Amino acid sequence: MKKNILLSLFSGLVLWIAWPPTHYTTFLLFVGLAPMLVAIENIINSDLKKKGKKVFATAFIGFFVWNTLCIFWVYNALKMIGEVVAVPVSLIPYSLGPLLMATACWLYYRLRLKINRGWSLFGLVCFWIWILNILVFLIYINLREGKNKQLRPRLVSAFVILLIAPLSFSLYTYYNYREQTNPSNIVVVQPNIDPYAKENSIPAQVQLGVLMHLSDSIGQKNTEFFIWPETAIPDEMNEDNIRTNPYFLQAQHFLSKYKNGNLLTGAETYKFYNTQQTPTATYDPQGKIYFDSFNAALNIENSAEVQFYHKSKLVPGAEAMPFGSALSFMKPIFAHLGGVTGGYGRQKDPGVFYSQSGIGVTPAVCYETIWGEWIARSVKQGSQFIAIITNDGWWENTPGKDQHLDYAKLRAIETRRWVCRSANTGISAFINQRGDVVQQTKWWTRTAIKQDINLNSDLTFYVLHGDYIARAGSLLALLGILFIVIRQFFGNKLKTS
Repeated sequence: MKKNILLSLFSGLVLWIAWPPTHYTTFLLFVGLAPMLVAIENIINSDLKKKGKKVFATAFIGFFVWNTLCIFWVYNALKMIGEVVAVPVSLIPYSLGPLLMATACWLYYRLRLKINRGWSLFGLVCFWIWILNILVFLIYINLREGKNKQLRPRLVSAFVILLIAPLSFSLYTYYNYREQTNPSNIVVVQPNIDPYAKENSIPAQVQLGVLMHLSDSIGQKNTEFFIWPETAIPDEMNEDNIRTNPYFLQAQHFLSKYKNGNLLTGAETYKFYNTQQTPTATYDPQGKIYFDSFNAALNIENSAEVQFYHKSKLVPGAEAMPFGSALSFMKPIFAHLGGVTGGYGRQKDPGVFYSQSGIGVTPAVCYETIWGEWIARSVKQGSQFIAIITNDGWWENTPGKDQHLDYAKLRAIETRRWVCRSANTGISAFINQRGDVVQQTKWWTRTAIKQDINLNSDLTFYVLHGDYIARAGSLLALLGILFIVIRQFFGNKLKTS
């Protein structure tokens, strides 16, 4: 059993070394899961009791190591509640991923009890996609068992083809892709305001002064978008009275120097209701009214027109109550304790901001960057580039900010749209349609950068069809689980009959 745990730990460490932002080790992802499969195979072929539990536990250990080492920076965002208290709280995000991964391995084990190894591994691909690792595992097993030597070259050939063919196609596409010339001048601002100070210690007026000064320092007469980071305007604003808000008026005064200018900025906003119009609305007993608070993006222009986008993919725990609908019965308890019962409000569908000149832009707030299909749905509505506004300072100078930037590269490639990324404390960047970081700022630096980007209106296959592979895999995984349950149920009935 110790050998299997060591194999699992080895898998976890190899996968960690291969994970971004580590450079030049990504290829290890193609083989890093193979030791885990060997450990599971050893358990299946052993005389141990309760093999299913041992498969789950062994897999969980390795995946926990991998996940924790990759996202250790989550602790930095939680330690504001107390450095000691944050330790057990951090174990929740550290453990959730490994629980799902270990469950996939356990389902693979359950399939092995009903069908042969080949079909079980096909099921594992559906439970979790890792084809190349499975081929490495099969090559190892073939060598260890010394059986069916004729199969060995086929497995090696399959591994080489599945490795080289997609890489070759990707490289060919990368080097032959050409952007259509359709320039637009964009300014991205990084105010570098301590996230722990921006809400209380530094007046909003001062923060706006910093943002406008940085914007003016490189703005041009033809600049079409100034992009400010998440919650750049930290004081809450009533959306219904936005046009009389002093911060809005100050922003419009700033824009008056730029005829075609738009300001896309993060802000804290709220709306009042007479009734509970949304599931997240909170009741204020003093004002006898309901309200929603939003982590919002605003598009302000040289007119009375204001466009709002409410962050929709909310961070569980920090911005939204997990399983809010299922736990809605607890709302009166939280309300009695003075807490926010539903977290931030959200909008149902992705949005697109349109400038006066007709340019469409996808607003994505922080965590939404990791949701590829969500971004694609916005692009499908007419977006010509993507604006990411974020505040990564909570994680401090850790790989978290670099990993977050890497997700933005994927969004650029999937949609063939430029990504303009404004981060409060870094890393702000411009990413072209091939996924290249054309410009980026340093961490914890107050600055602004500008770029002539190319707008694009063409729709890629991914934008049109979304995560079709993941959906197909999920459907097959559900069928696999149903197969396991049916075989288990009817198998037991046959034994007792």
